[in-house]
Amino acid sequence: MTSERTLLLMRHAKSGYPPGVADHDRPLAPRGIREAGLGGDWLRGHQPAIDAVLCSTATRARETLANTGIDAAVQYLERLYDTTAGTIIDEINKVPDSVDTLLVVGHEPTMSSLALGLASDEGTNEDAVQRISEKYATSGIAVLKVAGDWKDLQRGGAALTDFHIPR
Repeated sequence: MTSERTLLLMRHAKSGYPPGVADHDRPLAPRGIREAGLGGDWLRGHQPAIDAVLCSTATRARETLANTGIDAAVQYLERLYDTTAGTIIDEINKVPDSVDTLLVVGHEPTMSSLALGLASDEGTNEDAVQRISEKYATSGIAVLKVAGDWKDLQRGGAALTDFHIPR
């Protein structure tokens, strides 16, 4: 019998736009640093302990994770930058069964597409769906409950239970 797992999808925090800096290398803005910290506080206070993290290699995603203060095993994956929901599901499918709570740090529009695509009809919070559909704000965190193994996760295979924007 497999226990319920938690999948947390966090969009990177607010980034800056320094002149001459490539998109992949843009750092967080001061507001982003603060909000990533608030996101980490919320995760520690409201979600199970995070066992593992999949994080985009983009500077703003790496800095978001660093500023959350989350202490878990991290895989930085180039594939999570400028990608599709299907590619992220492929990476989640590789996560070992020993991981009960997984945090993915990525980008829009992929994070909203992923959260909404994974959401099943059963157990999903319609308010969270509506809010994500309107705007998946920077530092936003979607909470999904997954029954079964990571390797079996597919579209429509999770309950979207919450969406939090740390401000």
